[in-house]
Amino acid sequence: MTRTARAADARGSRARYGRPVKLRAFIDSRLIDVIVVVLFVLAEGESWLSEGLHGPQAVLSIGAAAWTLPLLARRRFPFGAPVTVLVALAAEALLAHEAITQSGISFVTCMLAVGLIGAHGFTRKGFIGGAVALAVIGIVVAADPEGGFPDFLIIGGVAAFSWIVGLSMYERSRRTAELEERAARLERERDAEARTAVAEERARIAREMHDVVAHSLSVMVVQAEAAEAMLDVDAERARRPLASVQETGRSALAELRRMLGALREADGDAPLAPQPGLAGLDELVDHVRAAGLPVELRVEGEVRPLPSGVDLSAYRILQEGLTNALKHAGPARAEVLVRYGDRDLELSVSDDGRGRGAGGNGGGHGLVGMRERVALYGGDLDAGPRPGGGFGLRARLPIDGAPAA
Repeated sequence: MTRTARAADARGSRARYGRPVKLRAFIDSRLIDVIVVVLFVLAEGESWLSEGLHGPQAVLSIGAAAWTLPLLARRRFPFGAPVTVLVALAAEALLAHEAITQSGISFVTCMLAVGLIGAHGFTRKGFIGGAVALAVIGIVVAADPEGGFPDFLIIGGVAAFSWIVGLSMYERSRRTAELEERAARLERERDAEARTAVAEERARIAREMHDVVAHSLSVMVVQAEAAEAMLDVDAERARRPLASVQETGRSALAELRRMLGALREADGDAPLAPQPGLAGLDELVDHVRAAGLPVELRVEGEVRPLPSGVDLSAYRILQEGLTNALKHAGPARAEVLVRYGDRDLELSVSDDGRGRGAGGNGGGHGLVGMRERVALYGGDLDAGPRPGGGFGLRARLPIDGAPAA
């Protein structure tokens, strides 16, 4: 898992367990630190300077620190810090009730602590913290001789409002974190789909490269052998196959450069020539004839544009069949048939040569690739020795309803 994926998963986990990113950013903000320090300074000043507060000075001073400064530890103890503040308020109310009941600063601090507890949401800590806050308010009201149930309702209502404010912050930040996590997940899925598409495309290009190399090298070998055989008989005639070897080699190198350029990660703008199709079938047949294999080409049915994938696959199937005939048939003749049907395209390549020999069962890498191509379009392919001798390859590619190129 990449660092980006781990970070996104961590955001999602914090959202699920009540500690969303945005809420944590607010709780950890320096603004609350400043508010806490201001409350502490005001509480200490009130405990030393206010004439309305009565009680042991040490209790008042220590108490002011006890119910303000713990909020500075809220980053490490997001639940314990505000609960400590509430417990300190209750304790000081029991020891010196005027320091709490007559202090507006203690009231503000109490509401801030309740809001931080409410930020835990509808969780066990959130409900426990709310119960502690109500208990503390009850203790403070009971410690005041002039306090009563109406005071408890008023202060409790304000505390409930503070808890709801914290809860709303929690819910909003939780939704934000979930949206961020969902966006990160979609981005990861999109990247994974893109990587899969690239891998499939590179596999396709690798098959294309095999077809190019296998066909071109087969033609070059046959032509080179023919040229060698004619050197001692007619040196001038030997030049023609040698020139064809050169032309075939240059063409193969050009296409290999194009394909390798497409495979190079650093070069995303490699120029791509159009893929071959049945429009180039005559040229392919002429190429094989020039290599020494007589080929008869027959096209039946109404010739029409084909979907680009079917067109490319048909060309490669015929190329593979002719390459096999050129390599394995020996002295022979070959026949190529292309039949355009209403719903499918039929292809066949057959020869009357000696076939692929004892070890040739039609299971080479090229034929495996052709079977994959045909299966991709829901067609079928058969290849093997012919009953009367020679080798045959037949394929059917459905074209009904497919978009034309």
